[in-house]
Amino acid sequence: MGNFDNYLQPTEFFDFNKKFVREKAFEITKGLETEKEKAIALFYWVRDQIKYNMHTYIPSIKANFKASVTLRRKNGFCVSKSVLLSSFARVVGIPARIHLVDLINHKISQKIIDFMETNVMYYHGYSELYLNDKWVKLTPSFDQETAIKGGFIPMVEFDGENHAVFPFYDNEGRKFGEYLQDRGIHADLPLDVIEKVFYEKYPKFYKYIKTGEMEPVKDKTLTYKKIS
Repeated sequence: MGNFDNYLQPTEFFDFNKKFVREKAFEITKGLETEKEKAIALFYWVRDQIKYNMHTYIPSIKANFKASVTLRRKNGFCVSKSVLLSSFARVVGIPARIHLVDLINHKISQKIIDFMETNVMYYHGYSELYLNDKWVKLTPSFDQETAIKGGFIPMVEFDGENHAVFPFYDNEGRKFGEYLQDRGIHADLPLDVIEKVFYEKYPKFYKYIKTGEMEPVKDKTLTYKKIS
């Protein structure tokens, strides 16, 4: 297991050196024997018990990306939820990391596109867990309520063996997730790099963050709204 040491250790963002993070991981997997069973339990807990909230994806606020903060707040976004899932996996001895990509979610609302000034979600993140001698991709982003209200169907489901990420097409055959650029796999989060790209790609968003001179998306109940 020596080659996986980097994927089993606590880090600044995978901060399961915090006692309550470890205790929650053990609580979720109590009574489960196999890594497959534990991975499934951890995935669904993070997916559904941590509500999706894109408004906290602010690279200048480091705390928003830490596993311990996401667990305490009970909400997060794609990257922070994936950091939490991978942290839980490391607690129970499953090597885990985060994989970053640029993504178009073709089902996001025009309101979000206008706010971000693009339909590209730079530095979308998902977990990778080492199970049965292979790396398995897992995105726990959308809890059930958000997925149903936002129309993000099919939901991402995990069988303990196969990749579980946003599908290319939804149930009606329309485009859903389109993966544009691979930003690499990481044992810890390269937040400085993410912030630099956000600053370049989302100037309107950063102007609001820095000055408050722009109204944010007003709909707080749905991060994404289904396009009618």
